[in-house]
Amino acid sequence: MLDIESISQTKKEVQGDMSYAIVRNEKLTRTEVNGKGTHNDRKAKNHTNKDINPTKTHLNYYIKKNELTYTKEFDKYLKENNLKGHLRSNSIIMCQMIFTSDQAFFDKIGEKETKRYFDECYKFICSYKNLGEKNIISAVVHLDEGVPHMHLMFVPVVHTKDKDRNDIDKICARDFWKGRDSYRKLQDAYFNHVKSKGFDLERGMFVEDTDRKHYTVEEYKKITNYENTKKVLKEIKLEIPEVPDINEISKFSIKRDEKILKEIIKPKDDLIKELYKDNLSLHKELSKQSKVVDEAVKYQKERDIILADNKALHNQIENIKSEYKEKEFDLDWNYKKQIKKLEKENHHLHKIIDMFYETIDKFIKWICHKFGIGESKELIKNFQEETHTFIDPLKQLEHEKIEKEWNLER
Repeated sequence: MLDIESISQTKKEVQGDMSYAIVRNEKLTRTEVNGKGTHNDRKAKNHTNKDINPTKTHLNYYIKKNELTYTKEFDKYLKENNLKGHLRSNSIIMCQMIFTSDQAFFDKIGEKETKRYFDECYKFICSYKNLGEKNIISAVVHLDEGVPHMHLMFVPVVHTKDKDRNDIDKICARDFWKGRDSYRKLQDAYFNHVKSKGFDLERGMFVEDTDRKHYTVEEYKKITNYENTKKVLKEIKLEIPEVPDINEISKFSIKRDEKILKEIIKPKDDLIKELYKDNLSLHKELSKQSKVVDEAVKYQKERDIILADNKALHNQIENIKSEYKEKEFDLDWNYKKQIKKLEKENHHLHKIIDMFYETIDKFIKWICHKFGIGESKELIKNFQEETHTFIDPLKQLEHEKIEKEWNLER
């Protein structure tokens, strides 16, 4: 709530003998941004702000025009720029600055210099903290709403380094306006800039040097509404004739009351109704967001269950792998043991067979010598022909196999 003393203090800055360089900043969430776009781009068919004169709206102009709504421009901006930082639903995604002075200043410098003044304001914010023009979403000058002023929307990007000391850009209003004296520094830098460009202005009073608070854009509009109310009340005159008639006085009073109702009370009632509608819209939006949060919580619980099951399955697989490796080792060891045993037995059998061949050969030679039979080869040949038996076991096996097959064919 603004008190009369605060408004009076602000009037000294806005309407005093000296003209001041005025800049105001407002931090906005995604939900708040589009409402500003409706006002700044004059998209509403019926303006609740009675300060807007529709016959002068064509005089408004853009220094940088947004082709889409502010939120869509922001989404497009995110896709086109590799920015770091996690954005929540209530994160500050844009800042709105309003640049202005008082009517006497603009009347004094004229139309051409007024345009140059706002051009310099635009150049100032482009260079302020190395923000850069690419981070400005929109800049529009209003000449149809009281004192000339510019609405400038920008994304609060800071140039910093990540944990690996690499240069990065990230969206962070907290870091962009870091420090309790951040707005004082803004006011100083802005005043020094416009002063250096030849504009005869004074710096606004330091907030800490007064008892008043730092006003938002909306609060300044409330101040304007208060001054308009005073102006309307001042212009309403109760013209009483020299010879007063009680009925005439009553008529004048009724006319005065009707004018107050039409020009003061009704616009405020309309504004209250509009704010009520906005409040309902916000409640609906909050309800949607609440449902989204509930779904996210549900998803998180399901995700945790799946991750737990996955971990259990992973542990089970690892246990099976371990058991398989143990069994594989045991089988391999037993297999090698059996191979060695068979190789040993095979080697022993080869020795026996070789010894058997050697013994048979010695035996045949002994018989031939003992009984004077002649050559052992001749004896062996006769033995094989008469008995159909070979001394060599392998040849005997082959012979039996052929004989068996021959018998089967018969």
